Amino acid sequence: MQTESIVLAPFEAHHVRGALALSRAAGWAHRREDWEMIRSLSEGRVALTGDRVVGTALMTPFGDTCSAINMIIVDESQRGRGLGRKLTTAVLGLAGERECRLTATNDGLPLYEKLGFVATHQIFRHQGIAGKAGAPENVEWIGPDALPAVKALDRTAFGADRDALYNALAKEGSFAAIRKGDHIVAFAATRLFGKGQVVGPVVAENSEQARDLLAFILSSKEGRIVRVDIPEQTGLSSPLEDWGLRREGTVIAMVRGAAGQSETPAVQTFCLASQAIG
Repeated sequence: MQTESIVLAPFEAHHVRGALALSRAAGWAHRREDWEMIRSLSEGRVALTGDRVVGTALMTPFGDTCSAINMIIVDESQRGRGLGRKLTTAVLGLAGERECRLTATNDGLPLYEKLGFVATHQIFRHQGIAGKAGAPENVEWIGPDALPAVKALDRTAFGADRDALYNALAKEGSFAAIRKGDHIVAFAATRLFGKGQVVGPVVAENSEQARDLLAFILSSKEGRIVRVDIPEQTGLSSPLEDWGLRREGTVIAMVRGAAGQSETPAVQTFCLASQAIG
């Protein structure tokens, strides 16, 4: 019996249905809407056998300096044949000279190390039914007019231009913020994701502000499924567990071609938009 050949092709809108089937088979939480949002921000490649999608990979550019390599999935029937490496190599080519960031499972770690990625830290996934959290008085909901300030804070924390991502987040969800005088100094975003909702990004000057932002948003989501992804160094696991969001998994943040920062930024990212895009 002849094995059907596999070809790589640009990831286009009509491939989302096949990509969604792959992610569901892999146990991922993504809805069609989640795929469509990230695809709209990205370039990518699909692996096809005939018209069937058997692999995916995306490169999400953040300006000309940085990118996220994400949504790398290979159909179970095609694993062990080097397809994951081919897809990843293809989207690394799309990234050009940009710094590349991704998150890896322990199984994927050896491949990404061979492709030049270096592990930097762990990311913890917290998820569960949100319990009771008090709403701090120093946090407020903000509207679209505050988006330029939010983008500027994220640019400082993340180290790259993610304006397109924030335009998408503004359409999909809501933002809360902490002000000092007339200036926004910390913010959090929330939107629908998977079977529930996600909180992130959270960008703040310190962990106290980050906790206040989380408490404020979770106070409006009591009884709902909520997910939060945090870098290990933020120290937010304990309060998240107190609010009913158990730590359910860990992935490894990796980087390739890191430019580095000359000094510590005034704000940092305490919760991610998602594991895929940081």
